Order: sequence, then structure tokens, then C-alpha cells
Amino acid sequence: MFEPDGTVDVPPAGGEVRVLEAVQGALATPPVVRVARGMSFFGEHAAGWLVMGAVGALVDRRRRRDWVTATAAVAIAHGASIGVKRVVRRPRPQDPRVQVHVGTPSRLSFPSAHATSTTAAAVLFGALLRKPLAAALVPTMALSRMVLGVHYPTDVLAGSALGAAVAFAARKVARKEER
Repeated sequence: MFEPDGTVDVPPAGGEVRVLEAVQGALATPPVVRVARGMSFFGEHAAGWLVMGAVGALVDRRRRRDWVTATAAVAIAHGASIGVKRVVRRPRPQDPRVQVHVGTPSRLSFPSAHATSTTAAAVLFGALLRKPLAAALVPTMALSRMVLGVHYPTDVLAGSALGAAVAFAARKVARKEER
């Protein structure tokens, strides 16, 4: 699977285009696409999550350090997803059965950076807010990426796994520093 340039070739699994087609057929109504585009804008380069983390740090003075640490971990998660994208170099869906409803900053698909940063933010910010944000935010962002036709199902699953791994590592490091 390694290419001569050192990248990895990860073609879509056999049923992934069919899953995208089914998701779009069931959910890609104009109002849903509008919401998904808004989510795409919010999650671009993790900007919305970084702003939310900064607001948390400004508002919650008692736990400012925790908010800064969590926000830094979201940025690290996003950076990690970009690094993996550049190694894997999987192209975004390009099948006539899949409608693309939004522009993207790159043609690379694996993993979904939106799913990565959303998962990291949901886990870390959810812990700070004592709210189960991941249950609501992660599936919604993952589905939005498929509704928009810019990611395969394995892209969003891998992105969520990467975001969760970074979040749990950040929590572990933060706990060690508290001791």
C-alpha cells in the first residue's frame, strides 16, 4: 500500500460510496445541507472549537488552565489529522452518485479533520462543562461530512478515533500534571 513517494494509498472500501449515496438520499434535503454547510464553516481548521475554548478560558477563570490545555489539545488533534492526510493522500469522493455540496481547502479526505477536532473538543470541553457533548456533536458532525459528500464513512470514523485518542492522551497528561 506504500507508494514510491512514501505516501499510503487507501482506496474507499467497496460499500463506502453506497453508504454515502444512502446518507445523501435520506438526509440531503436543502435545510439539512444548509445546516451541514454551517457546521462545515464552524469546523474549518477547528476555528469554531478554538474560539469556544478561548471563550471558556476567558469566562471560567478558575479553570482557565484547563480550558487552555483542552483548546491546545483540539489544535493538536487538528494538526495531527492534517499530518495523517498528507501521508495517506486519499482523494475525496469523486463518484457521480455522490453530490458534493461544499468546497474544501484540500482534495485530501482521510481522516476527516472536522470529525477529529469535533471529537477532541466534545470530549475535552464536555468534561469541563460536565455535559455529554460527544454523544450529540460527534455523530452530527460525522453525518454532516457525508451529507456534504466530502468524506467517506471511514474518513469520519478514523477522524473521530484520532480526535478521541488525542483527547484522552491530553486528559492523561493533565492528570499527571495535577499530581
